[in-house]
Amino acid sequence: MSKSVIVIGAGPAGMMAAGTAAVYGAKVTLIEKNKILGRKLLITGKGRCNVTNFCDLDNVIKNITSSNPKFMYSALNEFSCYDTYDFFEQSGVPLKIERGNRVFPQSDLASDIRDALKRFILNNKVKIINEKVVSVKSNPLSVQTENAVYHADAVIIATGGLSYPATGSTGDGLKFASALSHKIIEPQPALVPLLGSAEICPILTGLSLKNVNVTFTDENNKCVFEQFGEMLFTHTGVSGPVILTASSTLDFKNHKYILSIDLKPALSREELEARILKDFSKYINRDFINALDDLLPRSIIPVIVAKSKIPERQKVNNITRQQRKCLVETIKSFKVDILGKAGFDEAIITLGGVDTLDIDPKTMQSKRVKGVYFAGEVIDVSANTGGYNLQIAFSSGFLAGKSCIGG
Repeated sequence: MSKSVIVIGAGPAGMMAAGTAAVYGAKVTLIEKNKILGRKLLITGKGRCNVTNFCDLDNVIKNITSSNPKFMYSALNEFSCYDTYDFFEQSGVPLKIERGNRVFPQSDLASDIRDALKRFILNNKVKIINEKVVSVKSNPLSVQTENAVYHADAVIIATGGLSYPATGSTGDGLKFASALSHKIIEPQPALVPLLGSAEICPILTGLSLKNVNVTFTDENNKCVFEQFGEMLFTHTGVSGPVILTASSTLDFKNHKYILSIDLKPALSREELEARILKDFSKYINRDFINALDDLLPRSIIPVIVAKSKIPERQKVNNITRQQRKCLVETIKSFKVDILGKAGFDEAIITLGGVDTLDIDPKTMQSKRVKGVYFAGEVIDVSANTGGYNLQIAFSSGFLAGKSCIGG
C-alpha cells in the first residue's frame, strides 16, 4: 500500500518534494494557501529566475552563509546543481549560463520554471488543496487546515521563511515547528537592501555602479566585509549584488557601519592622480565641476565635488596638489553612512529558521518528531546570491521527498 505524504507549501522546495515523493510511489497531497502555486518563485531574479549555479558541490558549500553549511552536503550529493540543470532542460525549459555561472531560463521568464514544477507535480498525480494550514500534530501525525484534518504517514513542511510576506511567506512553518518543540533560530531579513545616508542616497537614486570595490567597516574601523562587483543607489539606501551579499554578514544590533566605495579599483592612487591631471590638462580652462565627465558618471559628480571640498567653480588650472589628493581620496574611498537593513518585505531570503541540529541532514527528517520533514527556506540555511538559495530549496526538497517514503 502506498504511503500517504502531505507537503505544506507550493514553493520550489515544496513542489520538488511533492513531485519526488510521488515519483517514488507515495500518494501525495500538496496543501497551499495561495491559489497561485510558486507565487514567490515568479518574482525571483526580477522575474527572470536565477534557477541555480552551474558549479560543483564544494562551490555551493563555500557560498552558504549560515552557521552550518555542511548540513547541505547529503542533499547536494543527492540532487546537485547539475541535476537541477538537467531536470529543467528535460522538463522542456532551455537554460543558459551567464556571468558567475548563474543559470537562467533562455526565455528570461521565471514563469517557465514555475510551470515546469507545476507540470512535474500534476503529471505525477499530486493532489493540490488550496487551504490555509492551522497546525501540524504529531500523535497521530496530521495536518489541520481551516476546513478539515488530514492524516498522513509523513508531513513535509516547506512553507518558506518571512521574506516577501505578500507572496504568502508569513512564517507559518516556523510556528508549526516551534509547536512541535523544534528550536527556531531568530529570523532576520537577508540578501536585503541597506538603508543609507539621507544626504547622499536620494540624490544618487538609480545610479548603478559596475566594477567597484566595496568595504564595510565598523565603529572600530575594522573591515568586516569587502567585495568587488556591482551595486546601485536607491532612494532609501544601497542595493545590488555586493550589497545584498554584505547584508547577510552585518550585525546592526551590536554595530554601526560605514560603506566605503572604491569607484576606480583598477587604478592605484598614483595612477588615478595621473589620470586626473591628464583630464585637467584637456579641460584646462573649465570649472572643476565641468572637468570630471570623462572620469565619473554625471549624476555622482556634484556629490564627489562636495565631498572633495574643492569649490565647484574653481578653475582646474588653479587646483593645488593637495586638493587633487583630496579628490583622489574621495574617489577611492566614497563613504556612505549605513543606518540599517530594509525589512522582510524587501528581503530575498530569510536568515534563521528551524535549527539544523534538530534535522537529520541525511534525510531532512526531524530528530524530534518522526514522520515530519523540512525543506527549503524554513530551515536555517541561507547562501549568497547567484542561484544558491534556489538550489538549496531543490536539493532539500528532493531529499525530503525521497526520504519520507524510505527512498
